[in-house]
Amino acid sequence: MVYILGGWQSDFARNWTRQGMDLMAGFSEAVREGLNAARLDAAEVECGHVGNFVADLFAGQGLLGGFFGHVDPAFNGMPTARHEAACASGSLALLAAMADIEAGRYDLSCVIGLELMRNVPGAVAADHLGAACWRGQEFTDCSYVWPRAFSDLADEYERRYGLDPAHLWRIAQVNFGNAKRNPNAQTRDWTFSDRSFTDDPEANPVVEGRTRKMDCGQVTDGAAVLFLASERRAADYAKRHGLALDSLPRITGWGHRSAPISYARKIADSAGADYVFPQVRRAILDARARAGITDLSQIHAVETHDCFAMTEYMAIDHLGLTAPGEAWKAVVDGSIEMGGRLPVNPSGGLIGLGHPVGATGVRMALDAARQVAGTAGDYQVEGARAVQTLNIGGSTTTTVSFIVERRAA
Repeated sequence: MVYILGGWQSDFARNWTRQGMDLMAGFSEAVREGLNAARLDAAEVECGHVGNFVADLFAGQGLLGGFFGHVDPAFNGMPTARHEAACASGSLALLAAMADIEAGRYDLSCVIGLELMRNVPGAVAADHLGAACWRGQEFTDCSYVWPRAFSDLADEYERRYGLDPAHLWRIAQVNFGNAKRNPNAQTRDWTFSDRSFTDDPEANPVVEGRTRKMDCGQVTDGAAVLFLASERRAADYAKRHGLALDSLPRITGWGHRSAPISYARKIADSAGADYVFPQVRRAILDARARAGITDLSQIHAVETHDCFAMTEYMAIDHLGLTAPGEAWKAVVDGSIEMGGRLPVNPSGGLIGLGHPVGATGVRMALDAARQVAGTAGDYQVEGARAVQTLNIGGSTTTTVSFIVERRAA
């Protein structure tokens, strides 16, 4: 059993470069603030894991585990590692930290995900992020790889099931609306017109193919940190702070699946299958099986990957809210909204909250922990005791899902 002792998230509206911050500054701030939020001393942490996708390209910096030793003298000598799986990098860091704890190697781990992405022009950032596709083999005829990739996914849904773009715009509108309640959301102060979520070419221009501006997740600077502990260490922590062990959030289930890097290969492999991305569905079900969850009603909220509105549309049916191809029903009837049958992205998601790529998986788990602990503030889902995350890298080349729960009433 792996427990979450606490964590912290930066304000995703900040532009680190304009504030005179580099990658090290963002890293150090997150770890120090995380220690304070979790009421831990650096000397208590036994290992460190970093989730990051493209610091090598955006900042010319690799070997990020070495940053820990500059945050606090107690970290000098601590074993560390960096993990990369595109947008699922943070989740891979969490899985590695969990494996350390479950193997009995260490009892307390710091997991940080971070990305510096707003220090270069938009076209350069888009090219850097294209490193998660099969370079030179796919999407070579477009300017923006990922808007094109998920436009192609929209085309695939159109071919298999039919697709109304108004349902994608509604997903985006819900996530931007949720972000208004999140004090760390990049878009919390953005304003929209009655034309923003339409096909108006000025208010919602085309980026690539079927993908429009409001469909897109945000290029973001940011970091999120979590502290994971064994049951023994969590029990000591709870006793020290006058808490019941069952009051601490726990990661009770996980799923991790990979698929070929080629988008076209994924689509060809799923021809005639129930789900467009069978490995995404398997990761979701694996997490639930490990957590002992047998019915969707046992999950009270979801933090899912909405790098584009189409990604969330896909996630809705793969999560089982609807039959395959019928995600529109959960959009139309309000199931995904706050107060709905299964609120999706109460935080605002990648569209509303922001998407510092390497931080996203850690941030999702942090928000899941906040939800089950009842500390999510204005975006709290009433009565949430089990939350599922769904984090993907590339065109679902890597998929990771976690179940975060809290037993105490």
